[in-house]
Amino acid sequence: MRGSDGKSGSFFSYVDLDERIPKTHPLRLIRAIVNDVLSDLSGDFSSVYSAQGGPSIAPEKLLRALLLQAFYSIRSERQLMEQLDFNLLYRWFVGLGIDDGVWDASTFCKNRDRLLEAEIAAKFLTGIIKHRQVSRLLSRDHFSVDGTLIDAWASMKSFRAKDDSAGGNDDGGPGPFDRPGRNQTRDFHGRRRSNASHASVTDPDARLYRKGNGKESRLCYMGHALMENRHGLVVGSALTLASGTAERAAALEMIDEYRPPQEPGGGRRLTLAGDKGYDVEAFVEDLRGRKVTPHIAVQDHVSKTGKRRKTKIDARTTRHPGYAISQVVRKRIEEVFGWTKQGAGLRQSKFRGLARVGAQFTLTLAAYNLIRLPKLLAASP
Repeated sequence: MRGSDGKSGSFFSYVDLDERIPKTHPLRLIRAIVNDVLSDLSGDFSSVYSAQGGPSIAPEKLLRALLLQAFYSIRSERQLMEQLDFNLLYRWFVGLGIDDGVWDASTFCKNRDRLLEAEIAAKFLTGIIKHRQVSRLLSRDHFSVDGTLIDAWASMKSFRAKDDSAGGNDDGGPGPFDRPGRNQTRDFHGRRRSNASHASVTDPDARLYRKGNGKESRLCYMGHALMENRHGLVVGSALTLASGTAERAAALEMIDEYRPPQEPGGGRRLTLAGDKGYDVEAFVEDLRGRKVTPHIAVQDHVSKTGKRRKTKIDARTTRHPGYAISQVVRKRIEEVFGWTKQGAGLRQSKFRGLARVGAQFTLTLAAYNLIRLPKLLAASP
């Protein structure tokens, strides 16, 4: 018998929203872990909000919505609210009922900014790696570190001389800014510009930086990740101003934060793998002083003067089989950065300021850990 194509609307729904989500859906496990971590952060949430005034968006629901935005590459908060309005899976994950209204995009952004300024993202990442189901997956001894560039939400036209109050050309002469229009032409070719003499008027914290010789300079930040080598999960993060020494300084900071020397077990020897950019004498000595074996790629190339560059990584380290293993495993950290930029859309941050971009970077790394957990926990005994 042919079925009817008629519309059969009903005033009530008797099917629970939870029953519409498959029992094997990976978001079920992720949501359970997220709820445990958010429950532990309840005290931190209470300190952010005032006891007076009208109720705001629940911080737990707000963080779950931000995770969805990273999981499913939703490019804007306005599109996220649109998806929440009709997508039952998203409603279930965030904690909205089927009849609950969604928030206005502007209201959502204002509440989000409050959480970003309260350093909740770092505590959320720490809560994930300390979760009872996650901590048993982590290596206690072997780690890798690397950095990546996050493009700032500022154009090269905004990078002007610090004493350029009139808005003219960098050389002080009459420039194209005298012409009307928003997207005005700016000719900066052939002029020397540096972070010492210039700054972005759009995002003052952004720095002009290039990855190497022959590469283009761009306004950016530098994100850093500390990865454990067993399953490639992120256990530490930092975001700094882009500079030639930021990677090494951030690596020491993340090691000290993850394993404070004064805590029990702080004297346990670790290994830290990294690329050739970390092969600097002072950095290697700092690691050894912290009882960290530097599994750093050797940088002994011939310099422009014709002399071979000296390295502190000698046969005492490279002769062990663990060094070769670390050099292979450390490259998995590029998978982390690849997902954060391509999957989560963090190739260019939509925030301005070091603190807010750093919070977004840390929350995105936490989202990366979460999407890895369903398969890792299913494969572990």
